[in-house]
Amino acid sequence: MVIILGKYVKPLKVVDALLAEHRQFLDEFYKKSKFICSGPQDPRVGGVIVANVESVDEARQLMKDDPFHVNGAAEYQFIKFLPLKCDERFSCFIK
Repeated sequence: MVIILGKYVKPLKVVDALLAEHRQFLDEFYKKSKFICSGPQDPRVGGVIVANVESVDEARQLMKDDPFHVNGAAEYQFIKFLPLKCDERFSCFIK
Protein backbone atom coordinates (compact mmCIF):
# COMPACT_ATOMS: atom_id res chain seq x y z
CA MET A 1 0.00 0.00 0.00
CA VAL A 2 1.23 3.50 -0.78
CA ILE A 3 0.15 6.86 0.56
CA ILE A 4 0.47 9.57 -2.06
CA LEU A 5 0.83 13.07 -0.63
CA GLY A 6 0.22 15.88 -3.09
CA LYS A 7 1.43 19.42 -2.56
CA TYR A 8 0.01 22.21 -4.71
CA VAL A 9 2.74 24.26 -6.36
CA LYS A 10 0.44 26.59 -8.30
CA PRO A 11 -2.32 28.89 -6.99
CA LEU A 12 -5.67 27.34 -6.05
CA LYS A 13 -7.21 29.12 -9.05
CA VAL A 14 -5.12 26.86 -11.31
CA VAL A 15 -5.85 23.77 -9.19
CA ASP A 16 -9.60 24.49 -9.27
CA ALA A 17 -9.54 24.81 -13.07
CA LEU A 18 -8.09 21.26 -13.26
CA LEU A 19 -10.31 19.73 -10.58
CA ALA A 20 -12.94 18.14 -12.87
CA GLU A 21 -10.23 16.46 -14.97
CA HIS A 22 -8.40 15.34 -11.82
CA ARG A 23 -11.58 13.74 -10.44
CA GLN A 24 -12.13 11.88 -13.73
CA PHE A 25 -8.55 10.64 -13.46
CA LEU A 26 -9.21 9.42 -9.90
CA ASP A 27 -12.43 7.68 -10.97
CA GLU A 28 -10.47 5.60 -13.50
CA PHE A 29 -8.34 4.10 -10.74
CA TYR A 30 -11.22 3.68 -8.30
CA LYS A 31 -12.89 1.51 -10.96
CA LYS A 32 -9.69 -0.58 -11.15
CA SER A 33 -9.56 -0.86 -7.30
CA LYS A 34 -6.20 0.92 -7.23
CA PHE A 35 -7.35 3.82 -5.05
CA ILE A 36 -8.99 3.27 -1.66
CA CYS A 37 -9.70 6.85 -0.65
CA SER A 38 -8.64 10.39 -1.53
CA GLY A 39 -9.30 13.98 -0.67
CA PRO A 40 -7.86 17.40 0.03
CA GLN A 41 -5.69 18.20 3.00
CA ASP A 42 -7.07 20.63 5.56
CA PRO A 43 -5.93 23.35 5.14
CA ARG A 44 -6.11 22.91 1.38
CA VAL A 45 -2.42 22.81 0.49
CA GLY A 46 -2.57 19.52 -1.40
CA GLY A 47 -4.25 16.16 -1.36
CA VAL A 48 -3.90 12.60 -0.09
CA ILE A 49 -4.53 9.32 -1.88
CA VAL A 50 -4.36 5.89 -0.26
CA ALA A 51 -3.41 3.54 -3.09
CA ASN A 52 -3.84 -0.22 -3.18
CA VAL A 53 -0.61 -0.88 -5.10
CA GLU A 54 2.46 -3.06 -4.58
CA SER A 55 5.20 -0.46 -4.94
CA VAL A 56 6.14 3.20 -5.08
CA ASP A 57 7.09 2.67 -8.73
CA GLU A 58 3.56 1.49 -9.51
CA ALA A 59 2.10 4.52 -7.70
CA ARG A 60 4.42 6.87 -9.62
CA GLN A 61 3.34 5.25 -12.88
CA LEU A 62 -0.34 5.80 -12.05
CA MET A 63 0.18 9.45 -11.14
CA LYS A 64 2.15 10.42 -14.26
CA ASP A 65 -1.10 11.12 -16.14
CA ASP A 66 -2.83 13.04 -13.34
CA PRO A 67 -3.88 16.45 -14.73
CA PHE A 68 -2.39 18.13 -11.64
CA HIS A 69 0.99 16.55 -12.47
CA VAL A 70 0.76 17.03 -16.26
CA ASN A 71 0.02 20.74 -15.77
CA GLY A 72 2.63 21.28 -13.07
CA ALA A 73 0.04 22.14 -10.41
CA ALA A 74 1.13 19.52 -7.86
CA GLU A 75 4.18 17.57 -6.73
CA TYR A 76 3.92 14.17 -5.07
CA GLN A 77 5.58 12.30 -2.24
CA PHE A 78 5.13 8.52 -2.11
CA ILE A 79 5.19 6.57 1.16
CA LYS A 80 5.05 2.78 1.03
CA PHE A 81 3.82 1.07 4.15
CA LEU A 82 2.86 -2.42 5.24
CA PRO A 83 -0.46 -2.38 7.08
CA LEU A 84 -0.26 -5.01 9.81
CA LYS A 85 -3.34 -4.05 11.81
CA CYS A 86 -6.61 -2.53 10.73
CA ASP A 87 -10.28 -2.25 11.51
CA GLU A 88 -12.07 -5.34 10.18
CA ARG A 89 -14.00 -3.14 7.72
CA PHE A 90 -10.68 -2.30 6.07
CA SER A 91 -9.40 -5.90 5.96
CA CYS A 92 -10.47 -6.47 2.34
CA PHE A 93 -7.52 -4.27 1.30
CA ILE A 94 -4.93 -6.13 3.36
CA LYS A 95 -3.14 -8.99 1.67
